[in-house]
Amino acid sequence: MEHSLVLVLLLSPFVGFLFNVFLGKSVGKNVSGVIGTLTVVVSFALSVYYFMQINATDKILQINLFDWIQINNFKINFGLLLDQLSLLWLLFVTGIGSLIHLYSISYMHDDENMNKFFAYLNLFIFFMITLVIGSNLLVMFIGWEGVGLCSYLLIGFWYKNQDYNDAAKKAFIMNRIGDLGLLIGVFILANLFSTVDFMQLKQILTDVHHLPFSNGSWTKLSLAALCLFIGATGKSAQLPLYTWLPDAMAGPTPVSALIHAATMVTAGIFMITRMNFLFDLTPEVQNIIAVVGAITALVAASIGLLQNDIKKVLAYSTVSQLGLMFLALGLGAYHVAVFHVITHAFFKACLFLGSGSVIHSLHGEQDMRKMGGLKKYMPITFATMLISTLAISGIFPFAGFWSKDEILLTAFEHNKILWIIGSIASIMTAFYMFRLMYLTFFKEFRGTDEQKHHLHESPSLMTVPLIILAILATVGGLINLPGNNWLNHFLKPILITEIEHKPLDNNAYMLMGIALVGAIIGITWAYSKYIKQGFVPKEDAAITGFSKTIYNKYYVDEFYTFIIVKPLNSLSNFFRTTLEPALSNLVYGYGTVANNLALKGKRLQNGSIGLYLFGFVIGVCGILIYLFIAQ
Repeated sequence: MEHSLVLVLLLSPFVGFLFNVFLGKSVGKNVSGVIGTLTVVVSFALSVYYFMQINATDKILQINLFDWIQINNFKINFGLLLDQLSLLWLLFVTGIGSLIHLYSISYMHDDENMNKFFAYLNLFIFFMITLVIGSNLLVMFIGWEGVGLCSYLLIGFWYKNQDYNDAAKKAFIMNRIGDLGLLIGVFILANLFSTVDFMQLKQILTDVHHLPFSNGSWTKLSLAALCLFIGATGKSAQLPLYTWLPDAMAGPTPVSALIHAATMVTAGIFMITRMNFLFDLTPEVQNIIAVVGAITALVAASIGLLQNDIKKVLAYSTVSQLGLMFLALGLGAYHVAVFHVITHAFFKACLFLGSGSVIHSLHGEQDMRKMGGLKKYMPITFATMLISTLAISGIFPFAGFWSKDEILLTAFEHNKILWIIGSIASIMTAFYMFRLMYLTFFKEFRGTDEQKHHLHESPSLMTVPLIILAILATVGGLINLPGNNWLNHFLKPILITEIEHKPLDNNAYMLMGIALVGAIIGITWAYSKYIKQGFVPKEDAAITGFSKTIYNKYYVDEFYTFIIVKPLNSLSNFFRTTLEPALSNLVYGYGTVANNLALKGKRLQNGSIGLYLFGFVIGVCGILIYLFIAQ
């Protein structure tokens, strides 16, 4: 019975995918959307059921579906694992996924390929569930690659626009770079331990004092951890593989919410937390993770300061928040990173769906310079986005305040420089998020008269998910309040390092106050510039100086084009225009010589018996002469 329910949890979205692929067009858009949504709701309901069981009993569920690969003593089962970590992920993957599916019924209603859209969304959820509940690295890798495929399909969903196709290809290729690193890490672990099963690896690596390791093996272990982190930098958009994520805005807005809030970009944090027993043994790799996370948070936040596309602001916000999560991972505070993953899922999903509501009302307009004054036309969208903006800015008592402050507190205890970097990134976050709110909802409307005439609040199918997510963004911090620390206790069986439950002291209150003051400074800075001064960002051509560098994202894409894309294009052009013709001429030359020899030779085949006998005699004489010489 238990096995059957787990399979229903896993396969329900896949059934929705099959239904929409084969029957979605014929049953109509509404039925297609409802079936696609209900299949994810079923997975969510079962996730809640198993979560309540494990929360009550601490009994994990491990299922071996079948033996998959066996080579000598190396054996891999196709197994599923439901434990504390996987169930936390399942709750927000399927829960927020359900809300995004519900929202999409209205948002995508006018699209002619709505059934295909829901098929891809369902497939996305199926692969994310596979990633989360796989019992070993290879089953996880199936889901890992699956969400990469679905991101390609969904980012390029409106494939008639070539820019969207390019964005989809960019996401796909950059993720493959990271995935190669992940695979190498998996191969190294398989070579060292003859297993890639999470529970077996944990058992082996936990008994560290009895590991028969030479220095070379420890080096391999560090290399494996580093390669796994490279995989995480691709999926979770960290330096230097982060540039695909802002371009992923090309897809429909529900896709952006799904990728950024609940699924694909959280995969790297999940994988590192799952493998915490490995990373705890490689402190030098942990240091790299912390530094990369902090720098990513700062760089992405600085780029977000001047973006004018409402979805691009949120995209760089996601990269920055992910950087803070990796900062926590690198400091060994896996529970803190998971806490911020959860709260971020709430407020970021709300922000993206809210931006979709704005774009829906403005018939596709995404430039904040052409918005303004929408508060009175879209009160529910405004209120829910304001709550989520307060949460991401770290304002008390919203969810982001608790999780982000815990990251900064951890950083302060370990490395003051990283704390300063994280704090600056957080101040920038408060500024650019309220910049987004002020430019979008305040002052006078700056769009066209036709757009103003059609301004309206979104339908209830879109606003209800916004309201639910705004509530979660408000109260989400309750899951790990100081003194209660429910999340920390829940994750205790997953983590090797003991979680310290420190009471709040004067130092902690001081740091919370500094973080809160920093957020208020960022908000006040934005208010002074965009409300008091009424500043509206310049047109692209008028942006100059260092602002232009930031607006153009530090020209990282152009740098990659210069050092990678152009040399590869030049090399391919050389092969196509020079080497390929040369090789073709060489091959055709051999053919031409053979053909000419054949033309000459066929003249000897003239039917003259005398000529043939003459040739026979010459041949025999030649053989006799050779034999005589050989003696």
